[in-house]
Amino acid sequence: MMKASDLLVACLEKEGLEYVFGVPGEENADFVFSLGECPAIRFVLTRHEQGAAFMAEVYGRLTGNPAACLGTLGPGASNLITGVANANMDRAPMLVLTGQGSTSRLHKESHQIMDVVGMFEPVTKWAISIRHADTIPEIVRKAVRVSRMEKRGAVHIELPEDLAKHPTAEQPMQPRRFYRSEPIPAIINQAFDLLMAAKSPVILVGNGCVRGRASAELRKFCQHTGIGVISTFMAKGCVDKDAPYCLYTVGLGSRDFVNLALDEADLVLTLGFDMVEYHPSLWNARRNKRIVHADFLPAEIDQCYHPEIELVGDLGATLGEFNRLAEQRQHFDFDFSAQARVRARMDRELDAYADDDTTGSIRPQKIIADVRAVMGPSDILLSDVGAHKMW
Repeated sequence: MMKASDLLVACLEKEGLEYVFGVPGEENADFVFSLGECPAIRFVLTRHEQGAAFMAEVYGRLTGNPAACLGTLGPGASNLITGVANANMDRAPMLVLTGQGSTSRLHKESHQIMDVVGMFEPVTKWAISIRHADTIPEIVRKAVRVSRMEKRGAVHIELPEDLAKHPTAEQPMQPRRFYRSEPIPAIINQAFDLLMAAKSPVILVGNGCVRGRASAELRKFCQHTGIGVISTFMAKGCVDKDAPYCLYTVGLGSRDFVNLALDEADLVLTLGFDMVEYHPSLWNARRNKRIVHADFLPAEIDQCYHPEIELVGDLGATLGEFNRLAEQRQHFDFDFSAQARVRARMDRELDAYADDDTTGSIRPQKIIADVRAVMGPSDILLSDVGAHKMW
């Protein structure tokens, strides 16, 4: 026998959880004490719950595995909201753990008692309150699976303080891997033929390509075909910025250099593209582009995003099949003149601002040039949100 909070920690350990970021409180104290008895999971004390949520999100984005953020009831839980919502919108796997008052006072007005599960439901993939200690293994197993399933995101588990002390004889469930399906070969052939028939195709890469670990196959495909790659903000790094097929990252300006490559394209192959990153109205306002959608899930349909073909399944496998087909061709009849112009203009722009001739001030482009000069290809830059991130 063990108490429920011990079982919760044991289940998290079984799932391979390495970090819990958060703030202790009276209602989550039993969980924190149980966590202290588990050397496999490190608890990181934060000054504010919002910081804990952001730390867990970044861990999830970088590793593909969920970390947990922890808060107590009421204000502790509500302090997590912004970071949790951000993780969910950024498709980062995360577990959100909160305490709650005793179940004997949840039915009435009581100090700091609020509907925490209801609060988290709109900003998570799943939110649940534990009502029986024996259900903890099932809940944790489902929570971790849901957080990792595409589209990845946050999952919330609430543990009331009285239930944390309840004895249970249950044991953690054994984690099982799930495998992504692959698109139907006939559909892959159809999509490849459509791509080969295009005059000026371009690839628009989204966050899903990073999450799907498909970058190596993407680079191989671009080396075969020469097709240019445009990245969303969340997909930077999928291809080497010095590669001739790298067309850099999209901006929001209608006459942004990179956007001009999309203007010239007659077909857009989207890989792991997500509308929350870059709305189709910004690059297909005339609704005249042929689109091939490749992602883990079917497309979110929009007036400006209505794909002719959808390749639903593992992105790495899809690109692997594209590479197999590309290797069988001797040449490609594409017109890359617009792509070359965009790449050249971007290179000139970057070179022009490597030196700054202003007096008493500094241009934003100069800051970016200096940062690019000192950072290596594997370095990570953290940027807050705002207009400055467009630079």
